[in-house]
Amino acid sequence: MRMSQLFTKTTKEATHDAESPNAQLLTRAGFIDQHMAGVYTYLPLGLRVLRNIQEIVREEMNRIGSQEILMPALLSAEPWKQTGRWEDPGPEVMFQFTGAGDRDVGLGWTHEEIVTPLLKKHVHSYQDLPVAVYQIQDKFRNELRAKSGILRGREFNMKDLYSFHATVEDMEAYYDEVLEAYKRIFQRCGINGIPTEASGGSFSRVSHEFQMPTDSGEDLIFVNQSGDYAWNKEIVPDLKDGDPAPDGSGPVKMMKAIEVGNIFKLKEKYTKDFELTFMDEQGQPQPVYMGCYGIGMSRVMGAFVEAHHDEKGMIWSKSLAPYPVHVISLNSKDETMQERIRTTAEGIVDDLASEGIEALWDDRLTVSAGQKFADADLIGDPLRLVISEKTLAEDAVEWKLRNESESRLVKHDRIKEEIESFIKE
Repeated sequence: MRMSQLFTKTTKEATHDAESPNAQLLTRAGFIDQHMAGVYTYLPLGLRVLRNIQEIVREEMNRIGSQEILMPALLSAEPWKQTGRWEDPGPEVMFQFTGAGDRDVGLGWTHEEIVTPLLKKHVHSYQDLPVAVYQIQDKFRNELRAKSGILRGREFNMKDLYSFHATVEDMEAYYDEVLEAYKRIFQRCGINGIPTEASGGSFSRVSHEFQMPTDSGEDLIFVNQSGDYAWNKEIVPDLKDGDPAPDGSGPVKMMKAIEVGNIFKLKEKYTKDFELTFMDEQGQPQPVYMGCYGIGMSRVMGAFVEAHHDEKGMIWSKSLAPYPVHVISLNSKDETMQERIRTTAEGIVDDLASEGIEALWDDRLTVSAGQKFADADLIGDPLRLVISEKTLAEDAVEWKLRNESESRLVKHDRIKEEIESFIKE
């Protein structure tokens, strides 16, 4: 992608109500545009990040045998009235309105009431279980006060997975499998998503959140000594910083954190509401047990920015960055030199493309070197390559990683090999 063709522009200032780092930086860099409080347009660079997250999640969900579907976002009120959630939590959470023919409808903020009747049409025998289905979809929540950019919106992108089992033991085994898949997802995204014990509400004794420690977080968690497990303060209110961990694994450290995912053992909560049963081997009806597992895709994007930025801008991981490589061609007053710089940069971009590596090329002719460098830092792609009169004199390019302060020269005949090595690291 050539920046001269990118219709979005960077700005020095964010909108007046963009208080959180993710809202400020994503807006300034031209990744998102606020339509109204809690509702955003994803612009080309931001959409690429969102799709990178979606693809990581999709790969890991497929890996554990879940099948992708897409359920409607516009929902009939009837199944919600059947579970009681049309009235409670009702319009405090769900956007509800009257459609044509005086039909009550709402916008989906979760899909237990839709997926359970769907599975009832297909699950009849023990041979039909287990089943796991997931979707990646925009959801809607009637937040009283949307805040923190894309961390808490009225419209947000989410992956929700639902599993159905013949036994509690099979449900719990799959729950553990999903927990491990979530660890892989956050690791691949470059996020420290710590499994955090939380209340299971009316469903089970405990559930698990995945919390990312950051000073801008709204939740308080107690992390164990090894940093790979935590407890939400809401379920251990008497625990203090430095106290022994509930599982005896040493002293805990209290941290602020952002929740980026959660998993629940729903058991019979919704299958009983919709009379979803199956016939066992003896021909007797048995209850179906259910689990649900969510990851906020847009929330992951915002949380990553909260934890990975500096005073200059965002610092993306290679797995999430809109482009792994940001090429900058500096302008020259000499026309012949300008043409050499342009063709050299274009050649590098084309060579990378032939290897399946996409680059963002700042080819703008009316923008200063300082502005190009500032924009590259703000956008935050992992690797910056600069082509200029100086580098051409050395038969090289300037190589600089976004998360490092020093740059170095790399000879032209080594560029392709070094970038391939960098991408694979």
